[in-house]
Amino acid sequence: MSREDGTAENARIAAQRWLCVLSVLCGFFLSSPVLSAQTPGPVIVVETTKGTFEVETFPVEAPKTVAHILELVKRGFYDGQRIHRALPGFLVQWGDPRSKDLSRETDWGRGPDASSGSPIGASELRLKRLHTRGAVAMAHQGNPALADSQIYVTLANRPDLDNKYTVFGHIIAGDEVPARLERGDQIRRMSVKE
Repeated sequence: MSREDGTAENARIAAQRWLCVLSVLCGFFLSSPVLSAQTPGPVIVVETTKGTFEVETFPVEAPKTVAHILELVKRGFYDGQRIHRALPGFLVQWGDPRSKDLSRETDWGRGPDASSGSPIGASELRLKRLHTRGAVAMAHQGNPALADSQIYVTLANRPDLDNKYTVFGHIIAGDEVPARLERGDQIRRMSVKE
């Protein structure tokens, strides 16, 4: 090997080492909490007869759920529905299209017709997002993958629900509103904040 070949080889090895060091350092800094903070997800605005609240969604942890709910919100699915379940200190729930019809109140929230008819089809249970006060999650009838349109907000920390229901968001504004909601109160409009 000539001296020029040796110098070129040494330069190549040195460059590879620097790339390796830089890769490790970049990985360290990118994984640090300061630099890896996730961009906030889309925000859903929920306007009710008792006030308005906002929900930040978690598209990284629950991508299919967030996409499904955003699509329902954008097409006006929830507009005019009513709260069909309100348990003080526990939760409030809505998402049954039949709740727009007061004559069907005994059916609200029950059975296969209490949904949009298009289940999410995936269970996105994550221990990273827990049922703390203000968590927004998907109700289901026994199988998380069959959750569809029924949403609930927890009014207190509920660790008993963790890893049983998909938490796809959390209230970021108007957090006092859900506790005021009662069965029959109306969801006037839901929209995605631009």
